[in-house]
Amino acid sequence: MTEHTPEFGDKPDEPKPSGEGVGAGETPQSGVSSQQPNTAEAQPGSASRPTQPTQYQPNQPNQPGSQQPGPYGQDPYAQQHPYGVHQQPQQTQQFGQQPWYASGQATQQKKSGRGLATGVAVLALVCGLVGGGVGGFVGYQLAGDTSTGASALDESKPARSASTAPQGSVQQVAQKVLPSVVQIQIASSQGSGEGSGIVLSSDGLILTNNHVAEGGQGGRLTALFHDNRTAPLRVVGTDPNSDLAVVKADITGLTPAELGRSDDLPVGSQVVAIGSPFGLSGTVTSGIVSAKDRPVRAGGESGSQDTVLNALQTDAAINPGNSGGPLVDMDGRVVGINSAIYSPGSGQEQAGSVGLGFAIPIDQARRIATELKETGSASQTTLGVMITNANQPGAMVREVTPNGPAQQSGLQPGDVITKMDDRSILDSDALVAAVRSHNPGDRVKITVTGPGGERTVDVTLVGQKG
Repeated sequence: MTEHTPEFGDKPDEPKPSGEGVGAGETPQSGVSSQQPNTAEAQPGSASRPTQPTQYQPNQPNQPGSQQPGPYGQDPYAQQHPYGVHQQPQQTQQFGQQPWYASGQATQQKKSGRGLATGVAVLALVCGLVGGGVGGFVGYQLAGDTSTGASALDESKPARSASTAPQGSVQQVAQKVLPSVVQIQIASSQGSGEGSGIVLSSDGLILTNNHVAEGGQGGRLTALFHDNRTAPLRVVGTDPNSDLAVVKADITGLTPAELGRSDDLPVGSQVVAIGSPFGLSGTVTSGIVSAKDRPVRAGGESGSQDTVLNALQTDAAINPGNSGGPLVDMDGRVVGINSAIYSPGSGQEQAGSVGLGFAIPIDQARRIATELKETGSASQTTLGVMITNANQPGAMVREVTPNGPAQQSGLQPGDVITKMDDRSILDSDALVAAVRSHNPGDRVKITVTGPGGERTVDVTLVGQKG
């Protein structure tokens, strides 16, 4: 989300207590937990595998924090920002005009009789050209214009284009999806801003990011629809751990978006992003799916909870204000909820796209949105372990929850988890993202190394209310 007054990036995430649950954003007693500090930005960049995008905190400038990489390897990203509320657009810098002679030095010419004669000759030539032009112009006026050449300005306006958008084109996708995208305007005592949302039902149910919805705390949220109608919004439910929220407008006649699936979305496939970057509602950009299963950290509610997104990465231009808007495939079906961007360096406000955007996969978002709609809260998938980074690729188990799924499957402290199903686990964030990509009740195979060598165990994941 992006904001108008301060910077869109908001509060830096606060350091996470040692041993905090990370499997599904759980507490140390119940979920997958990481020892990694949760920070908003790193210096000069942030991120741990990939960086922690900062959670938008309305009307608070983005402040650099620190992110310590885990024992294994360096983080591939420098700094990530949620871009939910677009804070006041940056002032355009105006540059002073320089005279045409500013960068050169006048060359002194030695005057001589010959030079004077040359100057007189040039002056005479110029006067002759000007005089000839004046004479020609007078003759033209007296004789009248006898030319018969056609002018494009004299042609009549052509008929309206009758062409239709080609099947599977960005134009066709935009025509289909734009009526289902809304701009969410935020106003509070601390400032104003904008985010984006996706229409889920014709009677006003809207899906957006948690960091967009929480921007209206102590203020008001207003939806601006594609047909230019507006309506106030009330919050139905929020889930800081997944950075998702459902809000409701008392309005009818809306066009719900078509939800797709993200599990079979190939890397390299074309996608379109739609939202309100920097307050410009209905903006359409296009690109490809650059990567899948990208662990991306985002600060939780009030910057105090660890949030790891199992994100889709895209090079479609995503900027502050796109938060909560859809990432769609070329059939116009929503495959992701835009949630974070990467920006190099530190201390940047209202940072723009550098081709590294991250979206919550729709398979996860659909489940969370359904729970938020029905109960106002959502459960997080958990493995029942507390973990930390190992001195090798993998996530080391520090503790197991009594009678939890990990303990029931024989996992023990000191085990290093290196794979979940066919997905390699390089660090603790990767394990959190992998767990959260599943639904409660899913059965997975976990590969671990320990004192007895490598082994594989079957684990049935469970859900836990955050």
